[in-house]
Amino acid sequence: MYLREIRRILDAKVLCGEENLDWEAHAACASDFMSDVLAYVKDQALLLTGMVNPQVVRTAEMMDMKCIVFVRGKVPDETILEMARERDIVVMTSEKPMFIACGLLYTTGLAGE
Repeated sequence: MYLREIRRILDAKVLCGEENLDWEAHAACASDFMSDVLAYVKDQALLLTGMVNPQVVRTAEMMDMKCIVFVRGKVPDETILEMARERDIVVMTSEKPMFIACGLLYTTGLAGE
C-alpha cells in the first residue's frame, strides 16, 4: 500500500516527506512503547504511535521504517520533524485513535506481524 493511500485512509496530514508519498508500505506496527517496537517488530515500513518524542524517530530509523503516523491528533515539534527529514522518514498525523487507525489499515489490506 502506498503512503499516499495510507494518508487518505487515515485522513492524515503530512508534516514532512510529502515528496515520498509514492513509497510503499507492506506492513505496519502500532505501539507507544519503543522498546516493544525494537524487541518484536520485523520488516515493518509504517509505525503508528501516540508517543511524541525524538526516540520515536530514532527507533524508526533503527528499524528501517519509512513512515511514522502520530495518532490521536498528536503533532511532533520541529526538532522531531527535522530529525525525520534528515533520516528521510515521512511523518503524518491523524486524529484517529490508534485502534481505529490500525483497523482501517488492516481492513484495507495492510498487513501486520
